[in-house]
Amino acid sequence: MIYLSSMHNEGEVQAKRRENEEQATDKRAQILGIPYLDTRPFEHTVSLVEDFEQIVTKEEIRRDAIVPLYLGGAEQPWEFGVTSATPKSLIAKMTSEYQERGDKIQFFLISESGYKTLAERYDPPMDVQYDDIKIAGEGDSETLAAVSATLNSVSADRIFDFLIDQADRLGASDIHIENLREMIRVRMRVDGVLHPVANLDRDRYRIILGELSSRASLSTAAKTPQSGHLQKEVERNGARHVLNIRIESIPTLFGMDAVMRLFNFDESLLNIELLGISESERAELEEIISHPRGLVLMVGPTGSGKSTTLYSLINALNTTDRKIITLEDPVEYSITGISQVPIRTNDGGSFADGLRSVLRLDPDVVMVGEIRDADTAKTAIQASITGHLVLSSFHANSAAAAFARMIDLIGTNPIFATSVRLVVAQRLVRRLAPNKEMYEPDQSTKDYIKSVLEGTKHMPDLTTLKLAKPVKSADYPFGYHGRFCLMEQLVVDSQIQTFLADEASGGTAMQIEATARKNGMLTLLQKGVLAAVSGETTIEEVSRVI
Repeated sequence: MIYLSSMHNEGEVQAKRRENEEQATDKRAQILGIPYLDTRPFEHTVSLVEDFEQIVTKEEIRRDAIVPLYLGGAEQPWEFGVTSATPKSLIAKMTSEYQERGDKIQFFLISESGYKTLAERYDPPMDVQYDDIKIAGEGDSETLAAVSATLNSVSADRIFDFLIDQADRLGASDIHIENLREMIRVRMRVDGVLHPVANLDRDRYRIILGELSSRASLSTAAKTPQSGHLQKEVERNGARHVLNIRIESIPTLFGMDAVMRLFNFDESLLNIELLGISESERAELEEIISHPRGLVLMVGPTGSGKSTTLYSLINALNTTDRKIITLEDPVEYSITGISQVPIRTNDGGSFADGLRSVLRLDPDVVMVGEIRDADTAKTAIQASITGHLVLSSFHANSAAAAFARMIDLIGTNPIFATSVRLVVAQRLVRRLAPNKEMYEPDQSTKDYIKSVLEGTKHMPDLTTLKLAKPVKSADYPFGYHGRFCLMEQLVVDSQIQTFLADEASGGTAMQIEATARKNGMLTLLQKGVLAAVSGETTIEEVSRVI
């Protein structure tokens, strides 16, 4: 019902705009001394003039903003619709030519919207099918040149949508548009790795930037970094899904660079069971978030999947007996049954102020998009000991390092020690494609695996160990397909609480990690090496990411 009402209102707005345009055209016609004609009653239904190109070509229709309405003759006038953009010299020339033949000619001033509708009927745009974008490998100049030629040929009104559609087809997480001296470079991040896609002509810059600005409410004249957001519905294999696109732009020496981060919203995929963690880890995670209070932190760099994990936890907690509120900058996924509050930090908003406000609404669970400052950290900690479960993300290299960073931010704090219950560090690594090849590693690789897994219960038999390596093919040009999550879960026990509460105890990140490992925690590196041992990925990929 709301949707129908929204559509109805949108139609009313468009009708109002068209009415204003027609009134303005009528006034302009009086000034120019040309009869005004309202084309709305017939522009979609009137029969087009046959053999019109003997009178005016398609090129002239587009170039001179003129459309034939009725071809008369000596008895009845030849009628043309023109706009204020039609050259006066053309009107004078045509009038003279027709009068010399003894024919009558009549020009009517029509609105831009009326002209565009009729022009589209005379010269409908061709439905051009462009070749799919292919990712160029290292030194693959031919693919790069071919894709560049394709993108340079895509029509101005389609290039922006074409880029997004192709990025979604490739499973890219980011589109990078970068201004270089001679060209515009387009790169896409696929499975966590940035790949060159195309080098565009400089004139494409204004088209893409114009679309970005109008759709995401960015200013083309801004001298400072900007953030924007838009949604786009994409059809893939007969099914439709919504892409949430977060845009960050910054002025550079040669123009405005932009990065578009693509989030494929599918609520059914926000599920703890789909995170790819072990049953024991999932049980541990579910047990902690089932408590009514406490602080749970997700840590890792940008693009490590923190948001997806947080949303999966929120989705698991999303029941009718809980009130859940999120504070986000911006809101990346819209989830049914949850109150989501956008925090516009660029416009002076802050997570701390937002958190203080929503706590008055008596939530059971609060998700804070990111803890960035001491004020937000202290407010989140306070909320977590007063009957709220608080979930948030935080930038740190590992779970243990997160404690050191938090202490640097807020100082040694006994309340923090009792509030924080779990810190999860994570990374995303590429998964080997099915056509992987097994091989026997050399002795140095075996020694490395032994050193990483020493002291754990997961040491493999190094004498018979086989590892997998990527095999490139047409279907898998880099030998990998998709990514999976490595998670390091540090549960805060009484000993770690002591480290955090008392500066004199000397609890460094290394001591905290050593204690957690003694209690059975596997580090990100250990998780990565075990994934390589099981053939899911490679040692080289783990080294690249961790």
